Amino acid sequence: MKLKFYGVRGSIPTCGSDFEIFGGNTTCIRLSLEHEKRIIIIDAGTGIRNLGKELAEEGVKSGIINLSFTHFHWDHIQGFPFFAPAYDPANKINLHVMGCDRQYLDIKEIFSQQMVERYFPVSLETMGAAFQFLSHGDEETFYGTKVIAAPQHHKGRGGSYGFRIEGKSGIIAICTDVEHIDGIDDSIVELAMGADLLIHDGQYTDEEYKKFKGW
Repeated sequence: MKLKFYGVRGSIPTCGSDFEIFGGNTTCIRLSLEHEKRIIIIDAGTGIRNLGKELAEEGVKSGIINLSFTHFHWDHIQGFPFFAPAYDPANKINLHVMGCDRQYLDIKEIFSQQMVERYFPVSLETMGAAFQFLSHGDEETFYGTKVIAAPQHHKGRGGSYGFRIEGKSGIIAICTDVEHIDGIDDSIVELAMGADLLIHDGQYTDEEYKKFKGW
């Protein structure tokens, strides 16, 4: 299993020399599974634009691209209209949402609304690729890889979800946009227990958090 970050910021993308080390794009992660040629992407922040360009340079023609979302705040979907593979009729793009208690299940509406004419010149229906919108439960197996979703405390309607991805060569826990209220959240500890890699929110220092608790 291989992982690459294309965006790690929250809220808004930034530019400038101060952000060259870790990058200024909002959240986007690519996973590659050794036993499958499927492309798996977590979140579609502005980093997905560079991911799309890289796929074109690699000549990747898997035909199926899987996009899964931790939640639908603006910084996790704002790059989608600039994802070049979505304009290729040869591609099939599956947009996934996991979690039995999700408040947002109509994913198509979410992406259609941000691409209506008053906001963007190209509609979702005319992008080119074939889209499929899929809702799953708390635990599913995709291409032989087990994925577990767990609700997280995150301000805003519906919160966010963390993922535990168990592949043949390793386990990754993705817990971005998570806040531990009044101590460590045991459900997040359980989700990450024994993982080879934990990706976790790092928004505030301990001192800053005293002022921003609940954000």
